[in-house]
Amino acid sequence: MLIQISVGTVLLILNVTLSAVAAMVLEVAFVRLHGWLLREPHRPKLVLLVAGVSFWLLGVITAGVWIWAATYLWLGAFDTLEESVYFSIVMFTTLGLGDVILPHQWRILSGMEAANGFINFGLLCALFIEALRQIRLNQVEVARRRGE
Repeated sequence: MLIQISVGTVLLILNVTLSAVAAMVLEVAFVRLHGWLLREPHRPKLVLLVAGVSFWLLGVITAGVWIWAATYLWLGAFDTLEESVYFSIVMFTTLGLGDVILPHQWRILSGMEAANGFINFGLLCALFIEALRQIRLNQVEVARRRGE
């Protein structure tokens, strides 16, 4: 059990760190694009921003799934990469179908991966919404100043 918890803890830390670094990179991109984002027209830029950030976040989530899947394969929990990835997607998204399960000696990892996915989705969605909110507020403020 301690080995499971140790492996799961390392994977949780790795995934949360990956998300934090991805969020930081996204923030740097927002800072660099700030002037462009504040210039008219706003709506097409917001569409591009939402699409781009969504793909960025999907990439972060996908990387997290692959980290867990690779670990399952390395541990010998599954025989194939497809089975490892499938199980990891089901757990990371907290879907938990139950048609594929971990062997008894690794079953605690499934709950830890579900918690990891829950944390990542919540964290990344909150950061995404806050970034869009700040950009939109700045756009409205600039437009208001121009109108005065």
